[in-house]
Amino acid sequence: MTKKINPSELLPFSLFIDREPIQIDLVYADANHPRNIFETAIYQPTAQLWAHKDIAAITLLTARILNKKYGWVLELKDCLRTVEAQAAMQETDIVKAHPEWCIDGPDRMLSPPGLGAHPRAMAIDVCVFDKNNEEVNMGTPFDHMGPESARNYQNFSKAVLDHRKKLEDAFILSAKMLALPLYLVASEWWDFRLPAEIYNKYSPLSDADLPEQMQMTKKTDNNISDFGEDHFQRIANSVLTQIGHAYENL
Repeated sequence: MTKKINPSELLPFSLFIDREPIQIDLVYADANHPRNIFETAIYQPTAQLWAHKDIAAITLLTARILNKKYGWVLELKDCLRTVEAQAAMQETDIVKAHPEWCIDGPDRMLSPPGLGAHPRAMAIDVCVFDKNNEEVNMGTPFDHMGPESARNYQNFSKAVLDHRKKLEDAFILSAKMLALPLYLVASEWWDFRLPAEIYNKYSPLSDADLPEQMQMTKKTDNNISDFGEDHFQRIANSVLTQIGHAYENL
């Protein structure tokens, strides 16, 4: 029997802007975003990038490691993707034209509504920028739906393969230092998540399960009270303490 994720365990990455070496680009909130392959606004304009506290900790420590070693900044593209958002993606023209993206298996690029780590806020999609604010070349852009996005794809320059390895190694090191589990999606170099044996213990999140301030696709009055800013700040401070102890041991 699956458990429900308590919304109190989620926090917005916006709390860490200007405090940590990250930046946020919530691609699916903008129909005209050049990297939004769906060409429609999946998320509402006020949507934020919400994450379960464990994937948030791994991501933030990774950002510190990448910044310390290479001067890189981690750009965060997507995390919580509610069931309604997944359903909206399935209805877009591009997904209907590419049913192979949704075929079950290790190479699946899009999960049906309710499946996967994103509707549990336990998967993070990223890209990286260098100290000159230029996007680090990973061989393909985020959300490139082709075989070149796979982690084992080798037909790239040494530099590109090195960039991918640095990103992977930083995430793996972060998870190890925090004693948290991590899974690297084989078909997407940009996707890092908690393993299935973890996230499948929990039910997927719908917008109806969340207070209005956390809803992704549309405002739904469900009588769930919003959290105060002090609540999120307490969680953020706890995460920062957690990664601070690990970072000191680098």
